[in-house]
Amino acid sequence: MSRIDQSVRFALGDHSVKRLGYGAMQLAGPGVFGPPRDRDAALAVLREAVASGVDHIDTSDFYGPHVTNQLIRETLAPYPDDLVIVTKIGARRGADGSWLPAFSPEALTEAVHDNLRNLGLDVLDVVNLRIMLDTHGPAEGSIEAPLAVLAELQRRGLVRHIGLSNVTSAQIAEGRRIAAIVCVQNQYNLAHRGDDALIDDLAREGIAYVPFFPLGGFNPLQSSTLSNVAARLGATPMQVALAWLLRRAANILLIPGTSSVQHLRENLAAGDLELPQEVLRELDGVAMAA
Repeated sequence: MSRIDQSVRFALGDHSVKRLGYGAMQLAGPGVFGPPRDRDAALAVLREAVASGVDHIDTSDFYGPHVTNQLIRETLAPYPDDLVIVTKIGARRGADGSWLPAFSPEALTEAVHDNLRNLGLDVLDVVNLRIMLDTHGPAEGSIEAPLAVLAELQRRGLVRHIGLSNVTSAQIAEGRRIAAIVCVQNQYNLAHRGDDALIDDLAREGIAYVPFFPLGGFNPLQSSTLSNVAARLGATPMQVALAWLLRRAANILLIPGTSSVQHLRENLAAGDLELPQEVLRELDGVAMAA
């Protein structure tokens, strides 16, 4: 069993967590919609993650919807004291599986209560407000109205900490004037590095950066450079991509998702993979070629 280096940690709210976590999105059915193809396998992945030392799990009640949170509760509750569950609100699923914005005060409040109920919690550790002004990525626009709703739910004791997802630097600055922001979750990986400067800015502020789609998401990373490096190191390309992210900045927390115990073990083993300086320079060229 591959275990995470206990000494490699970063602050996430009032917890210090290991930098390799787990993202539960792939536990739902195809397209993150409906039940898993193999329910027993999904439960096994969650058990293996915690047994392997994972102490933060990323989820949302709009995965399924409701599916991943219910699986997490069934498998892991009562939760270990050191386990941080990070969820997100700001979207809902259409009957056809589409992803739709859900920013009204009523929708946001309902989403928090849905997450509480399906996870079996009295308070949510961290809630990311997912901004969906553009379906293709971050887009400028005020986030004050929805964030004020989430901040009020925090004052009511339903949420401990607040994060932001799919946001621009300007929106983060706006958000920090409304509430303390403990993490930012944007798309970022070896080939998509538009947030390079933002990551460094957040590191100076002690704010965690959590890249979603660290392995490319619905379009997995494909690079001859990545494959060649992995072959030389005796690793998989995905392990190399994760190891590169861990070495990119100390404030990066990883939440690679999988529905396979074997892939989970491979992902966690990336924390032990050494990347020499010449390899890091070689991998930096992947973004320029993308």
